[in-house]
Amino acid sequence: MKKELLLLAVAVLVAVFLASCREKGSAPPAAKPVRVSATAAYEKYFGPPPTTDKGSCYAFVIYFPSAGEPGKVVPFPFFTFDEGSIRKVAVERLIGGMNVGSYKDEFLQPFAPGAHLQAISREKGLVTVDLGKDFLKGGANREGTLNALVMTLTQFDGVKGVRLLSDGKMLDYAKATLLPVDAAVLEPAPPRLLSVTAVKEKGAREVEEVSAYFDRPVEIRELQMTGRDGKPFDGEVYHSVFDMAAVLKPKDHSLFKAGMPVKVRWKVVDKIGREASGDGEFALEVREH
Repeated sequence: MKKELLLLAVAVLVAVFLASCREKGSAPPAAKPVRVSATAAYEKYFGPPPTTDKGSCYAFVIYFPSAGEPGKVVPFPFFTFDEGSIRKVAVERLIGGMNVGSYKDEFLQPFAPGAHLQAISREKGLVTVDLGKDFLKGGANREGTLNALVMTLTQFDGVKGVRLLSDGKMLDYAKATLLPVDAAVLEPAPPRLLSVTAVKEKGAREVEEVSAYFDRPVEIRELQMTGRDGKPFDGEVYHSVFDMAAVLKPKDHSLFKAGMPVKVRWKVVDKIGREASGDGEFALEVREH
């Protein structure tokens, strides 16, 4: 699997990554679990990172511009196994936005269609980012966009400030070195259930397992999946890698079809102690691996 597909955008729910965050080309090691490496920003907003026995993984946050409070940003957890390109990946994911699942319409998408990272470089403590020509939508909130970019990049070791360019040219609203503004960061909301996703082998008729995905690592205190009639699905339920999902190994695999309604009742707490509970119906997504 190509490296660019192995970034776990927590809300994007790439289930294959959860089983594959290991050194490329190696077999699953029978290794003692080790804690995922995390930035200080990740630990501040989401607590100690989870453990894994699948190789070297890295936890960080991306700060998305808030739709409710212009100029403010909201941290969101992400994971990757490629530390060398982590700054590039973070900027590209920020540009891509986060308008999915339970967070739909809560984050602004200030970047214009076709906006892309043209170049990124680092010299001493300064990261220079070139986002190409006309990267912002007309009327986009500049303050929130700049805060999102700078807070995202300055969480990484050795980065003190950001220089922003557009197609190699200075911007009239960002001529000086951009510095982090801690007061712009909003506290994350309690955990949310994002989706219910089943996985199956490529070409297979039946799913292997069904996962209820949360937006961050959580302790699951209660979780039950049922059909629309309220009857629980039979099978074994366990906690996934990274503590971000409850996974059902169903006894009857044939029951699960793409788009079918699955009801979920849950009660969870994240690593900071934020509690959440809910009862909702989700259309089942089915992915192949």
